[in-house]
Amino acid sequence: MTAGLRAIGQPGDHTLVELTWREKRIEHRIRFGRIVDEHRLDRHRRIVSFAPGSVFAFVRWAANEYGTIISRIDIVRSVGADEPYQTLPFVRSGGEILLRISGWPKVQRVLTAIDAIEAIGIDPPDVAPEHWRHLNNRISVNEPFRVYSLVQHRAWLLRREVSR
Repeated sequence: MTAGLRAIGQPGDHTLVELTWREKRIEHRIRFGRIVDEHRLDRHRRIVSFAPGSVFAFVRWAANEYGTIISRIDIVRSVGADEPYQTLPFVRSGGEILLRISGWPKVQRVLTAIDAIEAIGIDPPDVAPEHWRHLNNRISVNEPFRVYSLVQHRAWLLRREVSR
């Protein structure tokens, strides 16, 4: 499937994510991120792409007749063609995983943290990667985490500018 997308003009260094939506059965969606292209496969599936270096949140949820069987969020930085990467289901070829949380209560804590970041006027793809790693480490062991602040964000932006 991704070979066909590459043939119709998808750049080889873009990260592709397959999204699925079947009401009350399976929901794969992007919570945040800057999508550069989108291809609809059918009424339930589409593939979106991200440029190298962009950060996105990929939420997966699925259920069967007995209830939820998977609830997961991954925050990923898409990588360039020469960079090493980690693989994820439905993400081609992969990316640098900044956060990987499963289980609805923990996923809900991540979603709440994302909402809080947006509430102070920061676009989540611009957040310092260290913050996503911090959230991953603290939430995965059920510990409190530091709230991302404007001061921390300004420091990150200055660090990023200096390192260029």
